[in-house]
Amino acid sequence: MRNLLTIKITVSMVLAVLLSTVSCEKLIETDFPNNQLATELVFEDEQTAEAALAGLYSGLWNNSVISGTADGAGLALGTYTDDITCVSTTGSNGIVDVYNNQLLATNTSASSIWNNAYQQIYMANSIIEGVEKSKSLSLQVKDRITGEALFIRCLQYFYLYQIYGEVPYTDTTDYVYNTTLARMPMNEFLTKLETDLSEAVNLMPSTYRNAERIYANRSVGYVLLAKLKMNLGKWQESEVLCQTILQTSGFTFQSDLSKVFLKSSPHIIWQLKPKNNNDPTKEAGVYNFVSAPGAFILNPDLINSFAANDLRRQHYFTAVSFGSQVNYKQTKYKITTATNTTEYSVVYRLEDVCLMLAESLVKQNKISEAVPFINRTRQRAGLAALTTSLSQVQAMNEIKDERRKEFFIEHGSRFLDLKRWGQLGLLKPVKPNWQIFHQYWPLPQKEMLLNANLKPQNDGY
Repeated sequence: MRNLLTIKITVSMVLAVLLSTVSCEKLIETDFPNNQLATELVFEDEQTAEAALAGLYSGLWNNSVISGTADGAGLALGTYTDDITCVSTTGSNGIVDVYNNQLLATNTSASSIWNNAYQQIYMANSIIEGVEKSKSLSLQVKDRITGEALFIRCLQYFYLYQIYGEVPYTDTTDYVYNTTLARMPMNEFLTKLETDLSEAVNLMPSTYRNAERIYANRSVGYVLLAKLKMNLGKWQESEVLCQTILQTSGFTFQSDLSKVFLKSSPHIIWQLKPKNNNDPTKEAGVYNFVSAPGAFILNPDLINSFAANDLRRQHYFTAVSFGSQVNYKQTKYKITTATNTTEYSVVYRLEDVCLMLAESLVKQNKISEAVPFINRTRQRAGLAALTTSLSQVQAMNEIKDERRKEFFIEHGSRFLDLKRWGQLGLLKPVKPNWQIFHQYWPLPQKEMLLNANLKPQNDGY
């Protein structure tokens, strides 16, 4: 846990930014300088406290499990499953081995996701501690900043447990304590995560503090909490959370497929803003190619899952010819140059909530209530509406089919879904190296050498 234990992040590295009259709204786009201000002073001023929080969001965009980079779950877990085919022949012990399901404990991609997550956790803890000690911030500001930082910490932990299984949990910046952390038993960890996320939801306001929905609010927290409840099999609770989101004013289902990934669409719940104005999303760049494929193409098995009349074939991906080959690239994000004024990286959108609600209802055998929420994405894609006479098994299969086609390359959705359904073994025909122990990645070897309490290593590695 090198990033958590030996990298001391100073959340107060924003002083020079404030002195340069950059507004808090712009801080998320800014490279933070290295000069430091005592942490306690940062949180005695609302502007510097907001800037510290902006630094946390900047990290989400740049290098985190939800960033559109090679270290993000979209690409890493997409290649690990059957969303993406890695055609690169270089980069051993990195993303190529992730794609081939030949991970070692020294794998650089596995280490990056771990380190970036714990770096974010450390910074979130630093903000939470600083706000708690502040004597100047109003209670309203304290609650909001704490809620957002706590939510981001929970988001990191949610992915860590999904990817690595049992992991260390810390809610402090205490170096001595953190150097000896062991992996927390899963049941205890999930209880803490559920408690923390519930607290974050209660602290965050229901309104957005930015019209572009680039910061977390209560609805954003509800989405993650509903996902966690689903993993815990608490279907009635996840149903209530999803219904609450859908009934929130300001959200409208986007019926036009060509507008699903436009930043102004009213179905977007949370999105990440590019670092600089007019920058393309990271997803647009990492998957793009114009003739010979770069490192990544969409998996043919994914392409073949779409019916010929599915309109997502026109809007979500496109064929690219290269000699006698025909490869496919994503076109959810379309702008690949520094002329982007319409796209941000979408993290949560209403379609996800609709299908989460449908799944929660089906698990309670409320088929007739669930089917309309499955039909929303189907009918938008030009497919026939399902009838309410489906069996429970048929309804679940339809949800599984829709989720695969709707959310490919989006933040590891395919991996998370298959794992929740206990169906990662379905990857075997497409991923010949797949083994049952691949449900978890190895803990980074370097971290285990630094802290013997992290042992034992995950099975199979």
